[in-house]
Amino acid sequence: MAADLNEKKYGAENIKVLEGLEGVRKRPAMYIGGTDKQGLHHLVYELIDNSVDEALAGYCDKINVILWKDGSCSVEDNGRGIPVEIHTTYKMPAVQVALTKLHAGGKFDKDSYKVSGGLHGVGVSCVNALSEKLLIQIKREGKIYEQEYSRGNPLTKLKVIGKCPEKETGTFVRFYPDPQIFSSLEFDYKILENRLRELAFLNAGLKINLDDQIKDKKEEFHAEGGVRDFIKWINKSKEAIHQKPVYFKKDIENVSIEIGIQYNSGYQENIFGFVNTINTVEGGTHVSGLKTALTRVVNDYIKKKNLLKNGDTLMGDDVREGLTAIVSIKIPEPQFEGQTKSKLGNSEVKGYVDSVVTLFLSEFFEENPSVAKVIIQKALDSAKARLAAKKAKDLVRRKNVFSLGGLPGKLADCSSKKTEDSELYLVEGESAGGSAKNARNKEMQAILSLKGKILNVEKANPSRVLSSEEITNMITAIGTGVGESFDLSKLRYNRVIIMTDADVDGEHIKTLLLTFFFRFMPKLIEGGHVYVAMPPLYRIRKKKDHYVYSEEELKKATSGVENPNITRFKGLGEMDLNQLWDTTMNPNTRKIKRIYIEDAVEADQVFSMLMGDDVQGRKDFIAENAHEADLDV
Repeated sequence: MAADLNEKKYGAENIKVLEGLEGVRKRPAMYIGGTDKQGLHHLVYELIDNSVDEALAGYCDKINVILWKDGSCSVEDNGRGIPVEIHTTYKMPAVQVALTKLHAGGKFDKDSYKVSGGLHGVGVSCVNALSEKLLIQIKREGKIYEQEYSRGNPLTKLKVIGKCPEKETGTFVRFYPDPQIFSSLEFDYKILENRLRELAFLNAGLKINLDDQIKDKKEEFHAEGGVRDFIKWINKSKEAIHQKPVYFKKDIENVSIEIGIQYNSGYQENIFGFVNTINTVEGGTHVSGLKTALTRVVNDYIKKKNLLKNGDTLMGDDVREGLTAIVSIKIPEPQFEGQTKSKLGNSEVKGYVDSVVTLFLSEFFEENPSVAKVIIQKALDSAKARLAAKKAKDLVRRKNVFSLGGLPGKLADCSSKKTEDSELYLVEGESAGGSAKNARNKEMQAILSLKGKILNVEKANPSRVLSSEEITNMITAIGTGVGESFDLSKLRYNRVIIMTDADVDGEHIKTLLLTFFFRFMPKLIEGGHVYVAMPPLYRIRKKKDHYVYSEEELKKATSGVENPNITRFKGLGEMDLNQLWDTTMNPNTRKIKRIYIEDAVEADQVFSMLMGDDVQGRKDFIAENAHEADLDV
């Protein structure tokens, strides 16, 4: 077909080169993951990581993070200070190169940083590019230097603004996130608190101060015990079966390996892997090395003591039940799978970790027979429960989720077979389930009714969990399987939406369901497939019905209105079908929340505290967070 003669030519002039930091401003999500709250906090992490790298190199032992009242954030360390002399290639101060050139920095020089978390070399320059304003001050050689920037461009030249003691060095960066880039400009104390606590645990002796001047809240994070203290903190809401964590540290071929292990009386396995202080949420070769060695050492001990007949051995699942472990490695050149650095790929690390765990744990068992005894007994008890759990898992697997015959009878399926278009509503109670079935879009929305409160999986043995009819129905309907057999490619619905009444019982059921997903299908949450429906609390009848979702919204909507006609919805079953569709199920008008796991360590600790046996911890949590709750009184 002949081309349109009036069509614009596609020539050399159409090929654009984004100079300097233009590319970061054009596509910020490529560098910091997004322009939402998560991306905003990523800017702080980039600066903190630079300071932590100075600590890893042995030059920094204190970091100060301040959230200022004017909306800015500053990070200061007492490291060496970014170099200020003129760069021979770029003919500008080295600090200006670091702030304006994307892949520039000391991280690429092995002599400057043997180990580094921020290996992409885009840290401080990204922060600069995405800041409305940035101020940097550097202490080096008895002088204090300063320079200002805006959206990646220098506003002033680097200048000396004062003197300091010769031995006093460091870097101070204060930035104002750009409202042209970010949808949220408010820093969250809790998010930063979790990350800073983690970094203090992983860098024994490092002091990190967080000062929120808006909320008038301060905290110092400092852990002389390092990983040992980290393990205790994670298990603080659990009942440890041996008091002191098993701990060992060794360097092999320039790789520093630090491991902490402590078992608790629960049933969940929690292994957290870190590489150069980065949480590798998808594990990797370091975590694989730990798992392999742990299973072998326990089985060798059982064989040596003749604790199992007929030469039987335990499986990895048996050995890891109730395990909390941290494997933190520091390595000069980590190879991460994917840009998010969520999985370590260095093949040699598996062998290094395996050999360290095998050596030290074998010695520990021999030298601490009382601790070895309780750990081995925990694994043997787990093995006894495994057969019952296996039967339950096999029952789930045998059901053919792609044929109607294999689906639970309580599931009202949708007609669409396309996963990306479909939704599964998990609805509390027969009454609400019946209403949802009649109100839904039958083509894309499936409904599974649940009998009230499901089992609390935090307190139940996996075999009991997987033999529960309600839970089996959910697993079958969702289609992915659970635990190590989880396969996201078999997901039958793009969105799994928890829909409960807007009352105390509804909140409890919601929490029970989220606990199940977090413990048995965490990748379903991580993949962005778990949601919570938000039914309205009130209807205000005016010329047109108006729905509100909180007490605060109600006050605003009825301010100055005499005798407003208000209906309080106690449950989903109280709405007529049109109301339920319009407010809670219609994709064009409803409100739903996507569930995120912002920090796996913190999430584990909170779920254990809320759903476990830590009564005092639960009371303290409720007292601290009560102001955020919507109460149904």
